[in-house]
Amino acid sequence: MFRRKKNNQPRLVYASYGVDTEQVLNILRDIPISVHCWQGDDVTGFDQPQSLSGGIQATGNYPGKATSYEELMQDIDKAFSLIPGRKKLNLHASYAIFEDREFADRDQIKPVHFKKWVEYAKKRNLGIDFNPTLFSHSMADDNLTLSSPNPEVRQFWINHCKQCIRISEYFAEETGIPCVLNIWIPDGYKNTPADRLGPRARFKESLDEILSIPYDKTKVYVTLESKVFGIGLESYTVGSSEFCLSYAKEKGITPLLDNGHYHPTELVSDKISSLLLFHQNLALHLTHSVRWDSDHVVLLDEETMEIAREIVRSDALNRVFIATDYFDASINRIAAWVLGVRNVQKALLCALLEPSAKLKALQESGNFTKLMVMKEELKTAPFGDIFAEFLRREQVPLDYYKEIETYEREVLMTR
Repeated sequence: MFRRKKNNQPRLVYASYGVDTEQVLNILRDIPISVHCWQGDDVTGFDQPQSLSGGIQATGNYPGKATSYEELMQDIDKAFSLIPGRKKLNLHASYAIFEDREFADRDQIKPVHFKKWVEYAKKRNLGIDFNPTLFSHSMADDNLTLSSPNPEVRQFWINHCKQCIRISEYFAEETGIPCVLNIWIPDGYKNTPADRLGPRARFKESLDEILSIPYDKTKVYVTLESKVFGIGLESYTVGSSEFCLSYAKEKGITPLLDNGHYHPTELVSDKISSLLLFHQNLALHLTHSVRWDSDHVVLLDEETMEIAREIVRSDALNRVFIATDYFDASINRIAAWVLGVRNVQKALLCALLEPSAKLKALQESGNFTKLMVMKEELKTAPFGDIFAEFLRREQVPLDYYKEIETYEREVLMTR
């Protein structure tokens, strides 16, 4: 039942399409969204003093940025208290904590350097996903890591990724929840290269060596993420879509698609159905791309909605790993987290409220007129009331901005 005693209208509207809102809310509650930690401190991390590199920039200087792991955990707690449903914590390797331990460079990091994150996650019943950090480091100054012509540089990053697989297995064993490990490299060139094949061949060899170590594939899902360009890497990236999809298929690992990493006319929503036919699993990093850039706060735009529809229509909620990936230092960072993740959940809710079997039947029968009419009618159906009920059941406020304003005044502005 809905909050207002007589307001059954939203439920009845969807019932007229054959949609059971109770079932939908139960499904939505159990969809895990992996929330990226790096929104809270502008991708700074704790292990290196140098600025961002690898074609990455966080612009803006909004007050209250987290500058320690305690502050970052505090801010994540606040954001999670305003986000309904199941969540995972997504960490980069650069968030290793050395507080009472000797510093270890990235090729030497171990599970012990993430013990505090595991303690944090276990207290909150969270799973942890993980990412090797192949940027913002002296061994990545020329934006070449796993594809570098320097064997010493390549080996450093190979060792780093191997350690990250071991740490991912530790996360899974400690939390009891499988860990998604995502490999992304910034490698590329600002100007048109003289050799495209060589760097990709070296990248392939590096990945082969990384994946040669034994690990429990039921606990760790290794993914590979592509990119079309980066700032300072406009002409060529080694880890292109074609490379990453081909490699993932050959090795039986999971392709990861970030919807900000493609050409302007490419849509990730259109790729999902094809990839699900050839891969057991698929991973997504959701963002809002502003050409030519990505990593903006997720909006409830048509592409976000269409991505969610494709997952639900393909009956692939148990096969697609959904994560957020953006960083905005020009606005309140907690608000950016909450707004973006709620928009992902709203998109999933809209997809779940769609009578997809009826729509598919109309398409198969060639009744495109009725198909268009029904799809347009659904755009004004009262999904917002259903989302409000979801928030109520999860004991999360509908108006979260007031709480964020208070937190900003009492916590962020005192830092």
